[in-house]
Amino acid sequence: MDKQKLLNEFTGTVRRAVDDYDMIRAGDKVAVGVSGGKDSMLLLLALNHLKSYYPKPFELEAITIELGFEGMDFTPVKEMCAELSIPYTCLKTDIKEVVFDVRREPNPCSLCAKMRRGALNNTITEHGVTKLALGHHFDDAVETFMMSLLFEGRLSCFRPVTYLDRSGVTQIRPLIYAGEQKIAKVAAALELPIVENPCPQDKGSKRYEIKKLLSGMCAQYPDMKSKIFGAMQRLPLEGWQPAENWRLSK
Repeated sequence: MDKQKLLNEFTGTVRRAVDDYDMIRAGDKVAVGVSGGKDSMLLLLALNHLKSYYPKPFELEAITIELGFEGMDFTPVKEMCAELSIPYTCLKTDIKEVVFDVRREPNPCSLCAKMRRGALNNTITEHGVTKLALGHHFDDAVETFMMSLLFEGRLSCFRPVTYLDRSGVTQIRPLIYAGEQKIAKVAAALELPIVENPCPQDKGSKRYEIKKLLSGMCAQYPDMKSKIFGAMQRLPLEGWQPAENWRLSK
């Protein structure tokens, strides 16, 4: 499949999520939180393509919160944004130093996420952003649901669309119909510049435990994730009831 056809197909998956949950409205200024990973990079490319023909016109920009890990070079991200005429902001922070060197947090993920959100919220407020697009995908949703069930004893997950009272910005997750394997394959085929994350907690978190658990179970029950996702929509979890035309594409 040629690259343009591949991008068209993937953007169709993104559009279904956007339509089903009314994620983007005419006049929105959408910022993509770009970590440099495959998820956010492909989301940025797909939304830029969607922007070219979507009936509800919107603006698009990219924002990176640089955590301070050595070896993370966001120059390729900057170059891609320049090529696509997407405004790009890369904010340098000392989050890595605070979390790992000063505080030496035994469970650093929570503090790191909180500091990232704070830096990102400040930046999008300054830029007049109305929608913040995050790269959480189908697998992230299922894993979050299972983490809540197994570790907290409750049925919960992030929402496809979340309004943040303090900032007045709405978080949207246009990749929720796209599986991680598909994202990886499309990102590789489109030769997107990927910035590897050297975080030492990348494979030591509770999420990684759940990812491994689900992987093992799916070896025996291949459609298990799809059934869990469907149950989330049919329960439905608050904010997860889609329009009747929803379709899942992994």
